[in-house]
Amino acid sequence: MAEAGFTHAAGANIPHSATSRRGMLPALAGLAVGLAYAAIIVYWAVGGRWLLNTVGISLSQPGQAGHLAALLAVWGAAAVKAVAAVLPLLAIGVWPRTANGGLRRPARVLTWIEAAILTGYGLVLTASGLLVQAGVIEAVAHADRLALKWHAYLWDPWFLIWGIFVFLALWRSRPQHQGLKACRLR
Repeated sequence: MAEAGFTHAAGANIPHSATSRRGMLPALAGLAVGLAYAAIIVYWAVGGRWLLNTVGISLSQPGQAGHLAALLAVWGAAAVKAVAAVLPLLAIGVWPRTANGGLRRPARVLTWIEAAILTGYGLVLTASGLLVQAGVIEAVAHADRLALKWHAYLWDPWFLIWGIFVFLALWRSRPQHQGLKACRLR
């Protein structure tokens, strides 16, 4: 009973209709942003080094202690980002087209959680990063200054933008209430 109320409030009972189409553009934008982020991670996982120093991590060389663990973590991050990029399409019910309400309900709830995590993470880290860059918050003496700049201006805002696209896809694809439709007809 409570679950039905939660999934209804999350907009999980949307049909294949205009509600799905309204969320399509932000869902596709979120897909592009998420897959681009995942592609960068895959590039690093296969040995690419470009911009790796801007995230404040180092992937140790093969044979060094921790290399396998670091590599597994990077591949895991790429997989999570790829799944998160596709999830909004499932949630708004446009892909796969044959998705029934049973698949959309959990996808929609998970996507709302995704939107909250991406937006919250991106907002908090971007704001704090910009405060560090402005000198309002002082970074610790041993901080990686290059990574702090890149996080403030690219990596963390990227999460924020992605989260906003996911939120907009969900918001725009929510079901219209009958009362609102009646008001528009008058």
